[in-house]
Amino acid sequence: MTEHAVVIAGGGPTGLMLAGELALAGVDVAIVERRASQHLPGARAGGLHSRTIEVLDQRGIADRFLAEGQTAQVAAFAGTPLDISDFPTRHNYGLGLWQNHFERILAGWVEELAVPVHFAREVTGFAQDDTGVDVEVSGGQSLRAEYLVGCDGGRSLIRKAAGIEFPGWDPTTSSLIAEVELAEEPEWGIHTDDIGVHSFGRLEYEIRDGEVVYMDRGPVRVMVTEEHVGPTTEPTLRDLSEALIAVYGTDYGVHSPTWISRFTDMTRQAAAYRDRRVLLAGDAAHVHYPVGGQGLQIGVQDAVNLGWKLAQVVNETSPESLLDTYHAERHPVAARVLRNTMAQTALLRPDERIDALRDTMSELLSLDEPRKRFAAMMSGLDIHYNLGDGHPLLGRRMPDLDLVTPGGTVRVFTLLHDAHPVLLNLGKPRGFDISPWAHRVLAIDAKYAGDWELPALGQVAAPAAVLIRPDGYIAWAGDGTDTGLRDALTTWFGSP
Repeated sequence: MTEHAVVIAGGGPTGLMLAGELALAGVDVAIVERRASQHLPGARAGGLHSRTIEVLDQRGIADRFLAEGQTAQVAAFAGTPLDISDFPTRHNYGLGLWQNHFERILAGWVEELAVPVHFAREVTGFAQDDTGVDVEVSGGQSLRAEYLVGCDGGRSLIRKAAGIEFPGWDPTTSSLIAEVELAEEPEWGIHTDDIGVHSFGRLEYEIRDGEVVYMDRGPVRVMVTEEHVGPTTEPTLRDLSEALIAVYGTDYGVHSPTWISRFTDMTRQAAAYRDRRVLLAGDAAHVHYPVGGQGLQIGVQDAVNLGWKLAQVVNETSPESLLDTYHAERHPVAARVLRNTMAQTALLRPDERIDALRDTMSELLSLDEPRKRFAAMMSGLDIHYNLGDGHPLLGRRMPDLDLVTPGGTVRVFTLLHDAHPVLLNLGKPRGFDISPWAHRVLAIDAKYAGDWELPALGQVAAPAAVLIRPDGYIAWAGDGTDTGLRDALTTWFGSP
């Protein structure tokens, strides 16, 4: 039986990101992926929001994605654009990059970190005990792990086998999305009628002056809302043809599909993100309508929240109770996304009264304060973990400041490339004695002039020091003394 510290079921964006985070911490991790290779048929999700780009920047790999994607203002709420170009972040934009390219680039990073991937295999069952998990894999293979993480999608076998409930709301609408060839040219762009929202666009496109410009040839990406909620079976070319005819009176000679998928507004969330030695992340933990493009984002961010915590438990730096903070922090984040996607779905319904409500919302979101609040939510920049009372920065993302250090100017995100926690001292040099944690926490003396500004929160008086977690969130903010610092170090990075 092959043994690993952690086995991840699923090699999509969430599983890949988690594997990378664990590998950075020296954890023996392996991925079990049912596809025969990392190749993803079709494009799937269309890009990255600002906070996800920041997360990749924290690991020093954002440029790989920026080099292949196209930056643009992509944040929106129920179709109302939300400009974030005035937000205080280096990445005050989104990135147009299809999921198949995102996965390919991310997989390249994971390969550099020497993470083994068992392709053409899937987890078929498991049994956990007090010391680990026996993982059954298709093809007769067995793996033994200290922990098993289900990153295996909305129909997660891991979640079901663990007996974790998945409460929520059944679908009220469904759409087909596909990459196909067409014999006749359709009307390009997005269309709305009494059935719902539909669109045609070439897979290859450019963004010019903020506008999408499709190429003249190549596969077509089509989305069509179905008249009635479709079955849970895999959709066929005939299903797509019938749905197009119902909307347009023709199927435009649709043929040669690369892939066809059905998505609905089913909205569900795992009641618990952990059952002892089994954890859930990404779509295995939460599913929702894809409006706003938030699904991939929160999956990747689940992984970054969980990765360093699980690594510290595996490496016996922290007690197993640290894993309880994963559910405590990430469950509310996804719950909020589920609520905002349900609200957006309601606003997109084809109804004249809803049209009036949507127009009212658009007018509201044209005002500066509501625009900033909703844009920060949609782009993931306003996440605030409840770490107790204290400085307003506590539990919020650390801004990527340009720090002046004895060794020269350095960005905060550069300090996080190796996924180590950082104690950033902006006051008197060598003002803190953290010698019991010196091998775990990077201590930096630096200077930064001026107030700090965060999206949605606004300007904040600069603290004298901050303790930054590996995921980029502030675990402690000091006023010039070390009050509370030892407690925070112990809570997040183990006993001295």
